[in-house]
Amino acid sequence: MKKTFPLIIVLITLSVLGVLGIQMLWIKNAIWVKNDQYQQDVKSSLVDIKTALYESFLLKNGYYSFAQDMQSTGFLLEHSFTTQNLGKDEITRIIRKELIKNKISLPFDYAITNIFNMPIIFSEGYNAEYLNRSINYIVTPERAVQVETLHLYIHEPSNYILSKISWMIIASIIFTTIIIAAFTLTIRTVFNQKKIAEVKNDFINNMTHEFKTPLATISLAVDALNNEKVIHDVEKIKYYSGMIKEENKRMNKQVEKILQAARVERQELKLILQEVDAHETIEHIAENVLLQIQQKQGTLTLDLAAPNFKLKADEVHFSNIIFNLIDNAIKYTNDAPAIKINTSTLGHFLAIKISDNGIGMSKETQSRIFEKFYRSHTGNLHNIKGFGLGLSYVKAMTEAHGGKVKVESIVGKGSTFTVMLPLLTS
Repeated sequence: MKKTFPLIIVLITLSVLGVLGIQMLWIKNAIWVKNDQYQQDVKSSLVDIKTALYESFLLKNGYYSFAQDMQSTGFLLEHSFTTQNLGKDEITRIIRKELIKNKISLPFDYAITNIFNMPIIFSEGYNAEYLNRSINYIVTPERAVQVETLHLYIHEPSNYILSKISWMIIASIIFTTIIIAAFTLTIRTVFNQKKIAEVKNDFINNMTHEFKTPLATISLAVDALNNEKVIHDVEKIKYYSGMIKEENKRMNKQVEKILQAARVERQELKLILQEVDAHETIEHIAENVLLQIQQKQGTLTLDLAAPNFKLKADEVHFSNIIFNLIDNAIKYTNDAPAIKINTSTLGHFLAIKISDNGIGMSKETQSRIFEKFYRSHTGNLHNIKGFGLGLSYVKAMTEAHGGKVKVESIVGKGSTFTVMLPLLTS
């Protein structure tokens, strides 16, 4: 997995960059082709305009009856053709018709100049500024007596060529976005799978260790019970059978934790909501854990100052929330634990703060501490027992009550967990 994972990332990244490069090249080529096609359409339009002007001139002046062949037609045009004979309206109509025929439907202006570059016919919108930007095309025959030039100015909007292929660009952007989204999702999935694999391995290691110790103790106790010196000693039988019972309870408790986590994940736990005196519950839990704290030469200080401390909660799960947080405060400390619990009222919520002087957590650990099975990086030393289920349970149960939990911590200086639970409304 360690070798495959970077390879997958590199291959997918190269593929996405390759696709993006091809897309950009394709768009660039499409713009070039479209621009070339447009220029060809303009040239075709000019040729068609010239032909249409000749036809209109011959028809208007009745020369068709005299022009029996191409030679005579050419002679008539060389010596007689002039756009002045057609008029501005007719020329405008011809230009518009031929442009549309060649798929150019843009507005235009024009001017026709003589051999001295003096305008003889021009559209109303044409001005001198257009002259240098117009398309120039001689509309008289090659050996004409009077040379006349058409100056055609097409009002192209900005990014006209881009607008012609806008659907291609939009489609390209959409599909590129889909590819990038799929790439991101793939990378995210791979990361998640990697993280799940690590969590699974860590969980299996922790579970193996947690079960190995009681199983070894039970095995030793059973061997002792089978010893001839013990089998007739009632006191020793009681001692070893009591040991087996305690280790069995310990294993059942661990199994129950795992099953409870599974029920929380499947949302099968049903809360039995009732009026709960939060201060009374906290004091009761404090009494139960005080001996454990004192054995470590630690202290537990209560500052239950909230004026309103009645909750509508499930008493069992509320007790478990508080117990898990205190238990963590005891476990995750290298010195004598100094734990403080205080309460306050914030709006319609009871805020319960549990502070300790423990090892603290990094920002990364704080962001993941409420994930199921996650444990701070203690490796496989198992110096701190557990499955990493306690805080995920705290978060799930707090949210099930309509509350929230947050943590503030500094490495080496301890942590403060704040549980916010809605107060009982009167």
